Amino acid sequence: MSDSFHVVGTSPLLTSHVFSVERRVVEHDGATFERDVVTHSGAVAMLAINNRGEIGLIRQYRTPFDRFCWEIPAGTLDVPGEEVLVAAQRELREELGCEADDWKFLGTFMTSPGWSNQLMYIFEARSLHEVERSPAGPEETSSTVRWFSPEELRETLRDEPAIDNTMAVALNRVYGTFFDGL
Repeated sequence: MSDSFHVVGTSPLLTSHVFSVERRVVEHDGATFERDVVTHSGAVAMLAINNRGEIGLIRQYRTPFDRFCWEIPAGTLDVPGEEVLVAAQRELREELGCEADDWKFLGTFMTSPGWSNQLMYIFEARSLHEVERSPAGPEETSSTVRWFSPEELRETLRDEPAIDNTMAVALNRVYGTFFDGL
């Protein structure tokens, strides 16, 4: 078995304002196969922790699940040339109505490497101060913001049927064993 895989062709299947789908032809060991891949410009997310140690979440409607979900603030890298930290700062203002003086980069994560090239850049934001919230789109406009102590958040997430993976990664990066006992 060879470790050589090479994309030898692509064809667009769908283009939307958030992502695209393309069919990729891959060559391996003299044969070819096809895979459909979601291409995405990437996204940022941040775990915002206020001076009381509370974690800021946004609860917003998510169409794929037809329900409201608790999430950390996040958004698509949709401004050409915008640095990831600047995008994270913008999303924190838009979604939570905060600015942060202290930022720590937590890492870059593949969201679903089997079918998407989307990367998520996650930050921790502290030393927060309130600014005017500027939600964009119907989901954010209808969303709510809530600040949770770590204990309240554990209790809330325990009752959720499923939780956002970006939030789980961020919580575990900052708190280590956040989900122990859930």
